[in-house]
Amino acid sequence: MLIGEVSRRSGVSARMLRHYESLGLVRPSGRTGSGYREYSAEDIRRIFHVESLRSLGMSLREIGRALDDPGFTPSALVGDLMRQTSDRISAETELLTRLRRIDAADPAGWEDVLQIVALLQALGSQSADARQRAALSSVGRVPMPVEALVEAALSETEPNVAGVLRWALAQSGDGGPALLAKGLGSPVAAVRKRAVQSLAVMSGDEATAHLRDALTDPDAGVRGYAALALGTRGVAEAVPTLIDMIVAGRNDTDAADALSKLTSDTATADQIAGRLIDLLAHDTTEAPARGRLTQALADIPGTTVSRALMELSHDEDRAVALTAAYLLQLRDAR
Repeated sequence: MLIGEVSRRSGVSARMLRHYESLGLVRPSGRTGSGYREYSAEDIRRIFHVESLRSLGMSLREIGRALDDPGFTPSALVGDLMRQTSDRISAETELLTRLRRIDAADPAGWEDVLQIVALLQALGSQSADARQRAALSSVGRVPMPVEALVEAALSETEPNVAGVLRWALAQSGDGGPALLAKGLGSPVAAVRKRAVQSLAVMSGDEATAHLRDALTDPDAGVRGYAALALGTRGVAEAVPTLIDMIVAGRNDTDAADALSKLTSDTATADQIAGRLIDLLAHDTTEAPARGRLTQALADIPGTTVSRALMELSHDEDRAVALTAAYLLQLRDAR
């Protein structure tokens, strides 16, 4: 079969067939009397083998080796091809993500594009100072893609940089709470904690709703951060978690402060007082926890708490009794 017919049937151009011949990859077995290349059935079969291996991303050199070396084992080469393809997909995915973020920022001109690219690169820098400067620059200069800020906030381990990123997110407008909510689904507790800390500085019903969801998190630290934020927002659902924090001695001072901010509502104040007093009366509550619970009664209004403090001022635990007596004096002074 002549080269033109082979090209039509195989879909491989005549120029590419000549290139294969020059490389020694597919040589036509014969020549016609006029000197034209003539391909045998075996030659055509080899052409299809070459094309099949090219479809896997193999180079022509690798294909020649695979077809001509009897001792060649494909497993190593296929493994290399898989790794190369995975790396290429990762690089392309990263580029696509960056392009989408630039598009989401809606740049007005190329100068904006260049600034956004610089900020995105700085957010991924190994330098904490560079990341912090990028977060600070993201507000007021050019619109920083919210998705990039969220990703940075969820991965940042340097406290100062994390604080600036949370501030920048709070200034970023809509979109942040929904993206941070995805962080609450992370299998890593530290990521969920960062999501809650970022939501805590955001106002609005959406952020509050996601913080409510975090009250059921399996990690006590995540629940605690959510409860502290909700307590300052007047959300009574945070009360059980805040009291658990006081019992456990985990951010107990902050938890007590958050409880006191919930006592403007009489029903909630009564609920808090009842829970604290019940725990104080429970035989299994250990002495350090009883001391913290007594201190937590300080800013809870109502006669129920006053009566409880009166009884506690005669408690067998001297530390509890002294604390209760002191709090009674403060209440009387008011």
